[in-house]
Amino acid sequence: MRLILAPMEGLADYVLRDVLTRIGGYDGAVSEFIRVSGTLLPFRTYQRLCPEIFDGSRTSSGTPVAVQLLGSDPGWLAANAARLSELSPHGVDLNFGCPAKTVNRHGGGAMLLGDPELLNRIVHAVRCAVPKNIPVTAKMRLGISDTSRALDCAQALAEGGAASLVVHARTKEQGYKAPAHWEWVARIREAIPVPVVANGEVWTVEDWKRCCEISGSHDVMLGRGAVSDPWLAQRIRGMAEPEPTPQDWLALLPFIADYWTGVQRKVLPAQAAGRLKLWLGMLRRTWPEAGELHTIIRPLRTPGEISDVLCGLSILGRADLPH
Repeated sequence: MRLILAPMEGLADYVLRDVLTRIGGYDGAVSEFIRVSGTLLPFRTYQRLCPEIFDGSRTSSGTPVAVQLLGSDPGWLAANAARLSELSPHGVDLNFGCPAKTVNRHGGGAMLLGDPELLNRIVHAVRCAVPKNIPVTAKMRLGISDTSRALDCAQALAEGGAASLVVHARTKEQGYKAPAHWEWVARIREAIPVPVVANGEVWTVEDWKRCCEISGSHDVMLGRGAVSDPWLAQRIRGMAEPEPTPQDWLALLPFIADYWTGVQRKVLPAQAAGRLKLWLGMLRRTWPEAGELHTIIRPLRTPGEISDVLCGLSILGRADLPH
């Protein structure tokens, strides 16, 4: 069994990735996508989005991190993957699943699922450009608007040289709407010779059990479920209570403080508040206490105001504030 922390653009950045992997239970993580478009990216781009690359390609808790690239041109993706490989990432992952309009408008992400031959050329070019000791993997959805080419796409990726494949069991047009079609993960597993990781709609231990049963895969990538319940991976492994408890919320408070401190160091003051509100908004799904804190913080605009609230609740000590 492997549990992998999903890449989530605009949500699971390296600050939250560090927090979630310190709580633990993960065998690996994948960075937010780095967009490749007609240029050779400098090393500082990787440092900005995936600083773990300069620390052995691992989070502070030791969790390996693969770097995800997004683009549609085989040559430029290969050239950038070759440059990235100089930094010895844990792996190079290719994004064929992002449903965002800003990405799809330029023919990237899930829009590439309409052209299995191009998928094959991209993976083959990247595989040839990257040293054999660095895995090249891929993530896909089931299609753009339907599943008619799902098996063709999976086979194209595997034949191109992908060492493993994450399948987000929804189409692009489905976005993040339930349900996830885990039965398609089973079909893809039968169609290709490489390991397949199931992804989508795993919020609880029971969801994980049903996902494994239906998909036939015990390798699962956790995304929004992990952000909403940071102990989800531990619960799946039997290392935490199977259902969230008030004690879990109390144990999470220091991690919220760490996250707030890290976010303030990373982004501009005007952006920091929104990041914390976003995470608290997702934590509301698991703990009513998170909803109460979100309600208090929601009208606040400045980091100082939010820090005052957190200090007043003994979540944050003044010594923890960035200087």
